[in-house]
Amino acid sequence: MWCFYLHYMVFFYTSPMIQKLILLLVIGLSLSSCATYYERSFELQNLIASGQFESADKLLATDKKGTEGKNRMLYYCNRGLVSFMNGQYEQSISYLNEADYYVEDYKKNIGSEALALITNPMMKPYKPEDFESVMVHYYKAMNFIYLNDYEGALVECRRVNILLQQFNDKYKEKKNRYSRDAFAHNMMGLVYEASGNYNDAFIAYRNALEIYEEDYSNLYQVGPPEQLKKDILRTAYQLGFGSELNFYEEKFKMKHEETNADEGYLVFFWFNGFGPVKDEWSINFVNTGYNNGWITLVNEEHGLSFPLYIGNYSREEQNSFKDLSMLRVAFPKYVERKPFFNTAIIQANGNTYPLEMSQDLNAIAFQCLNDRMVREIASGIARLAAKKALEAVARNENENLGAVLSIINAATEKADTRNWQSLPYSISYCRVPLSEGTHQVELEANGRMQHKVPFTFNIKKGQTTFFAFHNLESEQAR
Repeated sequence: MWCFYLHYMVFFYTSPMIQKLILLLVIGLSLSSCATYYERSFELQNLIASGQFESADKLLATDKKGTEGKNRMLYYCNRGLVSFMNGQYEQSISYLNEADYYVEDYKKNIGSEALALITNPMMKPYKPEDFESVMVHYYKAMNFIYLNDYEGALVECRRVNILLQQFNDKYKEKKNRYSRDAFAHNMMGLVYEASGNYNDAFIAYRNALEIYEEDYSNLYQVGPPEQLKKDILRTAYQLGFGSELNFYEEKFKMKHEETNADEGYLVFFWFNGFGPVKDEWSINFVNTGYNNGWITLVNEEHGLSFPLYIGNYSREEQNSFKDLSMLRVAFPKYVERKPFFNTAIIQANGNTYPLEMSQDLNAIAFQCLNDRMVREIASGIARLAAKKALEAVARNENENLGAVLSIINAATEKADTRNWQSLPYSISYCRVPLSEGTHQVELEANGRMQHKVPFTFNIKKGQTTFFAFHNLESEQAR
């Protein structure tokens, strides 16, 4: 009924400009939904979480808007991840290349930007979080490793560091603290060593150690893995770097252990659970009054204060802002999905090797969103200003229409709750020395329950076998 009433008001009591603006808002309202992106994509996520990757791939293939819609980056990310889990490594790389294209070539569309400004950011193409863009390269690197293309994997690891630097250079103020990635350097070291390049492996391991100690320990409570320390000692010994070997032996309080030249290695990556999903929350701002062309919006609970200049607005628009006492702006937030398992080990030939956390994606996600929250709030305030200015123009032509428009503005105020939901909660790894031949290896994960998974690996002398396994058990978002 209200749509018919609004249609009548628009076409009989307003100017052509207001007609166009109101219709734009009506379109935005019709496209908006109270459901979060997590709720709308539940079928896909449920298939992925239950390990039905072929069914997930078929479901994605039926998404006619996937390749061109505003969620195309997430579409290609999910297709790439699902293809990786299905063992279709070249296909996975192809999809992830498409996702990477929309990270690198994110262009603003005037129409979607205008609609987002007077409705909500869900109306424009999804711009990924920094760590999501990084994870595109992680999965590409894993695909290349499985294809025995170590140079391709190294290129992707290097691009992680380049990408983070490029992102942070764009943030003139309030730079992200996730500006270096320890696990990318660690992976580089593992791949360099597997390809026989011990010098570059040592440098990559040393860089990883620095970032774990200086960044990860404080930001995410993830310290240098013990395996990383052993890898630094081993490569320093292999290179004949006596002084470096002595320095790190003293630093780590451990001695280099001789390795058997007849052995090979299994490097086992353990992906655990699923990372957080986005929901929304809102902040009420109080208008503290008008002063010389400025109003100040304040939220005492969160210690936020945003001055907004309205001196260049029309008299009607200024009055609209002056009359405001309180207003609401919606923002995204993460909701954690805790994994069922806390720790895991690899058992091989009667020996036990702990899987050590090397990347806490859950913690990185929260940190990234927290780092950009000031920028997010500023964007929300700009959106609010555009909505209120439009209300003032409409109210000047018709008081009832202004009131209806105010209701529409409130209904369309939503946060962007989109995110790459199939990423793991964390990544752990271990290095297992094994003699040449076929070996039975068992993963044992512990937490709410115990889960054991057997594997068989054919190890070759002097070579490294890489393998990744994802324990999918995780809580649903509440």
